[in-house]
Amino acid sequence: MINADPNHKHTYDAQGNITCCTLEEKINAKTDIEIQIHANEHVLDHESESVWKQYLPATISFVILAMGIVLDNFVKSDFYTGYIRMALYIIAYLPVGLPVLKDAVKAILKGEFFTEFFLMSIATIGAFAIGEYPEGVAVMLFYAIGELFQSAAVTRAKRSIKALLDIRPDKATVLRNGTLTEVAPDTVQVGETIQIKAGEKVALDGVMQSQGSSFNTAALTGESKPNTMKQGEMVLAGMINLDKVVEIKVSKIFAESSLARILDMVQNATSRKAKTELFIRKFSKIYTPIVVLLALLLTFVPYFFMEQYVFSEWLYRALIFLVISCPCALVISIPLGYFGGIGAASRNGILFKGSNYLDLMTKINTIVMDKTGTLTKGVFKVQEVNAASHSKDEFVAIVAAIESQSTHPIAKAIVEYAKGKDKDVPVSDVEEISGHGLKGTFKGSEVLAGNTKLLKKFNIVYPKEVDSITDTIVVAAINNEYAGYITIADELKEDTKDAVSQMHQTISKIVMLSGDKQSVVDKIAKELNIVNAYGSLLPEQKVQIVEDLKKESHRVIAFVGDGINDAPVLALSDVGIAMGALGSDAAIETADVIIQTDQPSKIITAIEISKATQRIVWQNITLAFGVKVIVLALGAVGLATMWEAVFADVGVALLAILNAIRIQKQEF
Repeated sequence: MINADPNHKHTYDAQGNITCCTLEEKINAKTDIEIQIHANEHVLDHESESVWKQYLPATISFVILAMGIVLDNFVKSDFYTGYIRMALYIIAYLPVGLPVLKDAVKAILKGEFFTEFFLMSIATIGAFAIGEYPEGVAVMLFYAIGELFQSAAVTRAKRSIKALLDIRPDKATVLRNGTLTEVAPDTVQVGETIQIKAGEKVALDGVMQSQGSSFNTAALTGESKPNTMKQGEMVLAGMINLDKVVEIKVSKIFAESSLARILDMVQNATSRKAKTELFIRKFSKIYTPIVVLLALLLTFVPYFFMEQYVFSEWLYRALIFLVISCPCALVISIPLGYFGGIGAASRNGILFKGSNYLDLMTKINTIVMDKTGTLTKGVFKVQEVNAASHSKDEFVAIVAAIESQSTHPIAKAIVEYAKGKDKDVPVSDVEEISGHGLKGTFKGSEVLAGNTKLLKKFNIVYPKEVDSITDTIVVAAINNEYAGYITIADELKEDTKDAVSQMHQTISKIVMLSGDKQSVVDKIAKELNIVNAYGSLLPEQKVQIVEDLKKESHRVIAFVGDGINDAPVLALSDVGIAMGALGSDAAIETADVIIQTDQPSKIITAIEISKATQRIVWQNITLAFGVKVIVLALGAVGLATMWEAVFADVGVALLAILNAIRIQKQEF
C-alpha cells in the first residue's frame, strides 16, 4: 500500500485504486489534485500500468456471469440448479466483490459503518441469501465497471494538469567557476547563470543575457504561437527554447518560479469547494444511515400490516432499495464536473484557484477593469520630450535614472528611450509615492517624476497647457522647479474591442478605472463604448469605487487588474481576476482567477466555462435524484427488480460521469 496523504490517510493499491476510506474521502481523494499530483505521481500515471490488470477482474466476472445466465435458460437438471449453480455465481462474484467486501470490513473496524462498500455488501450478500445469484453478481460487476469509468474520467480530466507536470524540468545547466555543470533546479541560487540549449526547457525564471531567442510558451499560457525574448527580458520556467543556445541570469529560486507558482495554484484548486459540492458531501453523510434504516423498516414493518407476509419478498425489495439508494452518482459526478471545468479552463490559459469561483463567475453582473496592462498592452513608447530647464538629453537622462528604480511600464518606456544615458546619472534615495510617481536625489537636488498630482502635492507650479495634453504624460521637477514633461502612448490589446463588446451583451455594468489622467481614460472609454470610466485615481480611490458598488446588494463584482496597486481591489471584489503573464506577483497571489495569456477575451471564456460547468452539475443532480426517486417507488411496491436497481445506481452514475466529462471536449 502507498499512503498518499498523511492528513486524510487515503491508501492506494498497485493499480491506483483508493482503498479503506469513507465514500466522501474516496471521492475527495479521486478528485483532489493536491493528493494525486503532489504526493503520488505513480497513481496519476495510469498509462504506466498494464491495461489488462485493471480490466481483468471485471472481464472474468462478466464472462462467468454471462455463462451462468445462458445455463440458467438452457439447463434445467437438478445437478446444475443446486450447489453447482451457486458455486458458478460465487466464482463470478469474487473477482469484483472481494475487494469491496474487504473495504467494507476495514471501514467497519475503523467505526465507519455507512459506506458505499457496506451498502453494496449487504445488498449482494442478501441477494445470494434469497437465491438471486445473477442479480448479486450484476450489482458488483456493474459497480466495478463504474469504478473503471470513473477512473478513466478522472484521468482524462487530469490531462491538462499532467501536462504541467510533464514540463517540470528535472535538471539545469549552471555556470560555476567557468564550468557548465548539470544540477537539480532547486540547487541553483539567484544570480547564477544557466545555459539553455535549443529544444530544452527553461528550469528557472531569469533575465535573458544573450541577444535573444524564440520560445514555446504554450505550457504556461496555452498559446501555440512562439514568443521571441530579447536581451534583458524575463524568461520563465517551463518555456521551451526553440532557436539557439542562450544564457539566463536566474532571478528566482526554483520554488518561487512562475511554473512552481502555477503548479501550486492548480494542485490546490480543488481544496476550495463550491457550495453545491459541499452540500452534496454533507447530504451523503446524513442520507446513507437514513437509507439503511428505511431498508430495515421496509423489510420488517409489512409483517404487522400484511395478511400474507413473505420475508424473502420484502427482503428482496429492501435490497433493491439499498442498491438504488447508493449516492455514488452524486458524490462522484459533481466533484468530477467541477474538476473537469478547472481542467478545461487551464487548457484555455485560465487558472481557477477553486471550484467555488466557477460558481461565482456565473453570477457576475459587474466587471471593473484596470486600463493599463489589462485593456491596453502596457507597452509604452515615448512620443514627445519637452525640456524646460535642461537640455533634452540631460533631462531624459535624469528622468530615466529616477524611473529605472520602478517596474512600471511607463518607467520602462522612458528608460528604453534613454538608451543607456541614465547609467551615467548618479541618483540616490529614490522612493515611490503611491499613485503619484517617484522622488529621488540628483547632485544634492530633489528630483520628482510622475503625474501632475505629484507636482501639486509638492506645490510646484507648472504650465497650464500641460493639463490639456491628452496622451499619458510624465512631468518632472528638479530642485523644486518645473523641468519639463515626456509624453508616452499606449495601445489597446488586439482582442480588447471584441472582448468588451461581448461583455456588453451579458454584463449589466462595465467600469474602467485607471491611475492615468482622465483625458486618456476618456479617449479609451469612448473607443470601447464604456460609460463608467474614472481616471487620475489613487489605489485607495479604486478601492472606494468598488466598495460603493458593493453597497448595491444585487452587485456581484469581478475586478480585472495586473499591477501591484491593484492587489487591494482584487482582494475586495467578489472575484479577483489577474492578468498573469505580465502581471505582478502581488496581483497574482491576491487574485482568484489568473488569465495566463493576458487576453481580455479570456474573461468571457472563463464565464462560459463556469456556466457550462454549472449546467452539467445541475443536470447530474436532476438525473440522479429523478431516476432514483422513480425506481425507489417502483421497488417499494414490488414493480422493480434488482436489474432496475443496478441501472438506477451504477447506470445513472455512468451517465452522470459521461455527462461530466463532456466539458473537457467542448471548445470555448
